[in-house]
Amino acid sequence: MALHVRGVLLPDDEVRDLWLVGDRVTFTPVSGAETVVDGGFVLPGLVDAHCHIGIARGGAPITSLDQARELAHIDRDAGVLAIRDAGSPYPYPELDEEPDLPRLARAGRHVAPPKRYLRDIGVEVDATEVAATVAAQARAGNGWVKLVGDWIDRGVGDLAPAWDADTLTAAVQAAHAAGVRAAVHTFSESAVEIMVRAGVDSVEHGTGLSLDLIDEMARRGTALIPTMINIATFGGIAEQARGKFPGHAEHMLALRDGFPEVVRAAYEAGVPIYVGTDAGGGIDHGLAAEEMLLLHEQAGMAPIDVLAAASWGARQWLGFPGLVEGGLADLTVYPEDPRRDLRVVRAPSRTILRGQVVR
Repeated sequence: MALHVRGVLLPDDEVRDLWLVGDRVTFTPVSGAETVVDGGFVLPGLVDAHCHIGIARGGAPITSLDQARELAHIDRDAGVLAIRDAGSPYPYPELDEEPDLPRLARAGRHVAPPKRYLRDIGVEVDATEVAATVAAQARAGNGWVKLVGDWIDRGVGDLAPAWDADTLTAAVQAAHAAGVRAAVHTFSESAVEIMVRAGVDSVEHGTGLSLDLIDEMARRGTALIPTMINIATFGGIAEQARGKFPGHAEHMLALRDGFPEVVRAAYEAGVPIYVGTDAGGGIDHGLAAEEMLLLHEQAGMAPIDVLAAASWGARQWLGFPGLVEGGLADLTVYPEDPRRDLRVVRAPSRTILRGQVVR
């Protein structure tokens, strides 16, 4: 049965009627449709653009499809109807079209340097194997690969690039040659500069960004997914490291403390910014609304721009059309205007995924 929705459609800011026929949106009236929304503010379904439904709480890989489903359901119930899984140690292509799960844009496993990343999460390879591994992980995902651009180097005692600049650049080129986009995990100043100039498609975290590099990202259209919830955990990382690596501890704290201004500068420069929580491992699922609030409160993003970063803008970036004629039938409804009080996004009053009411 077709569904009928009426409310203030954002970002159009008009009271509109739309009909959901199967998994598609139309503005042409459908006789006999059931009205399931009559009032409120209607957004294309939210997106978590940096999420891991393949990693369990605590950092271990999941071991079953049911675990992935359970984590995805937590996000769905918070209004997130599309996820970019930014690297999974557990393959789950079977879930790409599962009707009650958020839409999935997936990377394969993280491509990481040997013994310099989270245990059992990435495919750990030396420089000679990086390009071939990227090509293999491109086939394992459905449009993305995930590169580990830096991590602590115990010989240096601080963050350092995962491989040399030529290898990192070749990794991005290998992803593009395979027809996918490349995302890079990076905290440090040196690695993020290499990766932006190499043409990476998205910077995950990006605490080491400089003003010059932010301008370069804006010029290239390189996306930033700040994961501010994740960066808030740097204090714990620093405390664990302080005994053996005091310089690393101080560096992580400085990156944390300066990060809101980094994100603010990127926003003001016009860098595309999208909402991502880094859920999985150390971050709980279902926190997209909290990430949205941090982008507003700490980085100064206007509510309408935060909503774009979490909804219609992020969906367009990932290739999941919003609430347009022929678009996908995913929407979240809020009883009050989230542009006036962004806290409203914590509690959607109605959620519809693939043309079916799930809340």
